[in-house]
Amino acid sequence: MSRLIMKAVLAAGVSAVVLGAGPEAGAHHSFAMFDQTKEVVLDGVVKEFQWTNPHSWIELVVDEGGRQVDYAIESGSMNTLTRNGWTRKSLKEGDRIKLKIHPLKDGMPGGSFLSATFEDGRVLVNQGN
Repeated sequence: MSRLIMKAVLAAGVSAVVLGAGPEAGAHHSFAMFDQTKEVVLDGVVKEFQWTNPHSWIELVVDEGGRQVDYAIESGSMNTLTRNGWTRKSLKEGDRIKLKIHPLKDGMPGGSFLSATFEDGRVLVNQGN
């Protein structure tokens, strides 16, 4: 096979991979489900902190009129959080915190993390989703 044909085959293969992966990559970074025009502060207790990629998650239990509601809060990647001073032990089960979030548009208990304020005044942020 000539070099020119090999280059053409390689270029076609690379193009197919790039074009095929495009929609998934774009969808992954969509924040369309969150109402970015609203900020809500939740006062609750950490149920679980999932230090994972591509995004970390905070499960927060909030008392809403005597009813315990579990919120699933999406945060940044471990890399992003580390650059902002986080560690895998930054949030622990039982920590009482106030989370500022962009809520889900559909009204379900969840959102996109903006900041966490601890009872002692410490603040953790999530910049650079």
